[in-house]
Amino acid sequence: MEKKDCPRNHSHSRNFYYITMLRDPVSRYLSEWKHVQRGATWKTSLHMCDGRSPTRDELPTCYPGDDWSGVSLREFMDCSYNLANNRQVRMLADLSLVGCYNLTFMNESERNTILLQSAKTNLKNMAFFGLTEFQRKTQFLFERTFNLKFISPFTQFNITRASNVEINEGARRRIEELNFLDMQLYEYAKELFQQRYHHTKQLEHQRDRQQRREERRLQREHRGHRWPKEDGASEGAVTEDYNSQVVRW
Repeated sequence: MEKKDCPRNHSHSRNFYYITMLRDPVSRYLSEWKHVQRGATWKTSLHMCDGRSPTRDELPTCYPGDDWSGVSLREFMDCSYNLANNRQVRMLADLSLVGCYNLTFMNESERNTILLQSAKTNLKNMAFFGLTEFQRKTQFLFERTFNLKFISPFTQFNITRASNVEINEGARRRIEELNFLDMQLYEYAKELFQQRYHHTKQLEHQRDRQQRREERRLQREHRGHRWPKEDGASEGAVTEDYNSQVVRW
């Protein structure tokens, strides 16, 4: 972009803003399962970390063929190497802090603690993040953060492929257990999101009140303006309105 937009020999550095969207972990997990069930794969993903991709031993595959088409939810959940588990934490965290995909680098409990804290820190430091379940609030925050306006309002679609999946309570609990880090991250994200939303709303209300006070002040000054006296005219009262002056003239 700098080669394309910046004049030759002109030093200019861009300021990049990182943003992301988070989703309810159970809905996100079910959505990914349905996506994989239809034949989607991430075979071309390099999963680069600390300058290299993971080995086959570090990141085994969950299926032997070209894809995992037709996989059942139970099969999807039973693969311990499934990258769908806690995907949001893993993609937001700095994996180099835990030895990337090398699970022998440290014990599991320490690894999970570091990953979750790293994901929270990176999320907090982002200029903006939104929540799929709160489309209108997400649009409001984006527009106020970057001083941009979307052409049309965001639409909240509560009917998705994930919402059409009927699962029993046992399956839901299993998904929550498999995504226990994502569950904690999402609770943190919702609280942080609401804080940002209410803070931005409060600032907007304060600006609106300040603008109304300024408008009232200007109106008072306008009403209190003295019109120039005519020759020989005595000191008159303060002008009240334009029409009264027209009648007097």
